Amino acid sequence: MTCTTSRLVAFALAVVLAFTCAVSMAAAPAPSLTVAVVTRDMAPLRAAPAASAARSSVLWRGELLEVRGLRGDYAQVWDHHRERGGFVLREQLHPLQTSAANVPGLQALLAFVSDQPGAETLGLALAAAVIQALPPQDLQGPAEAAVLDAIGRQADRLAERASQGAGERSSQQTTLTAHLDIAARQGVRYLSVASGDAVVFCYDGDAYRRLLANRHATPDQRARAALSLTRPDCVAEPVRPAEREALDQQRDAVLAQIGIEGLSAHWAARLKVRQAEVLSRLAFAAARRGDASAASAAARLALDALTAVSLDDLSEVDQRDHREALLRTNAVRWAAMPSATTVATGLPLTVHTQADGQTCVRLHEDPRADVPSKKRPDGKAAMKLVTDSPRETLVERCTWGQVWAASAQRNRERNAIVLAVQPIDGWRELWVFRQTRQGWEVLVQPPAALLPGVGFAEFAGWVPGGKSMLVAREAVAEGRTIRRFEVVSLDTLIPERTAFRPDALGAFNRWSDAGWKGQSLALR
Repeated sequence: MTCTTSRLVAFALAVVLAFTCAVSMAAAPAPSLTVAVVTRDMAPLRAAPAASAARSSVLWRGELLEVRGLRGDYAQVWDHHRERGGFVLREQLHPLQTSAANVPGLQALLAFVSDQPGAETLGLALAAAVIQALPPQDLQGPAEAAVLDAIGRQADRLAERASQGAGERSSQQTTLTAHLDIAARQGVRYLSVASGDAVVFCYDGDAYRRLLANRHATPDQRARAALSLTRPDCVAEPVRPAEREALDQQRDAVLAQIGIEGLSAHWAARLKVRQAEVLSRLAFAAARRGDASAASAAARLALDALTAVSLDDLSEVDQRDHREALLRTNAVRWAAMPSATTVATGLPLTVHTQADGQTCVRLHEDPRADVPSKKRPDGKAAMKLVTDSPRETLVERCTWGQVWAASAQRNRERNAIVLAVQPIDGWRELWVFRQTRQGWEVLVQPPAALLPGVGFAEFAGWVPGGKSMLVAREAVAEGRTIRRFEVVSLDTLIPERTAFRPDALGAFNRWSDAGWKGQSLALR
């Protein structure tokens, strides 16, 4: 009898191909197995049906074998991958009957195994069996969507195991390597993406892409597929910014396919968090290439997406993703303003772009500065506005990053100006122009004294007297999370008082800037 694979879908797991050869079915007193899946790791393949027989190979969970007969407690099998025959204990095998009548049982078994950590290869084999058994009219229907969803879940979970397997014992490493080899034989492909000092294994997403093309997929299945296909840690960082933007546009297009209607609350929240992360990247990229309109639209959509998320709908792991999306979105929130790159009227700052691509911020002498005039009768010096004084440059600083000129603010004492500058995507610093006895200088306050990750340092208000200001800082970098609300000295930018909540500092209760309180995500 000749088996056929013509009904396997294009992604079809290659496991079933192991049984495309002609198999002669000999009659036996007991029911004869045709195909069986190995259910345990390190199952011995022996040369004879006895525990004392020599072991010719070791089999792993999820491997498929052709069963050619039964000998007591043992099944006589042929391993097409190793091109070797032998005997395996029947209790270590599970028969796979791929007729249409067995579809409900296979589906139930697949649903159970899909939720068992460590059984990913077994789940992949069962998924292949379900696809082989499905009637033609069920292909491209709900049943196939459920199988594609199961394949994607198994593949993702195995990739997560592989990514975390660096610190496992040698025996666990051996099992993991064997499972990855079985998955590869079954048509599941993985990508290795460098993430800092580690390497992340990522499923290439073939089953999920096919799931999105299946119009019978449920909203939750589609959301899971979209989130897997747009994982930020599975995007290799390209060298050119234009290539990074193109990748993020592809991710945005995938997420845009998923409607909120019909989604469970937690899937809708996860989707919004991912959209905020992607849109914030697009906003920064658009701003860097000078498209203020696109940057503003993307930043506003990112802010709207985060506003729609309730933390109650997110798990602990999801909340970590939410925190990073929030930091990234807050870093780029100035892009949402109509004139994000324009300095407010009356401030003695100019922003210009040099031929090499750097953006320079120049502080010049204020033409409306107060200068002494003749003395009044009471002996005090009268003051007058000088509007015709030369615009001498007092200090200048340049950056390769994005200057959010609309963020510039000057204190009442006119001895300090703050400015938000974003050197890289997701990391916003605070530039402080301050007046000293020797003249003006520029100090930089980063989100944290760590290698840049995601985060922001932002102005939160002026403290009367011209000696201090309020700063909010939050960052995730080098595996650490930092969140601080600080009263900072203008002389040194060293915090004078620090708290984890703004209401714990009296200065924040009295002198917080109204614009900061109304627009910043630091107070979410």
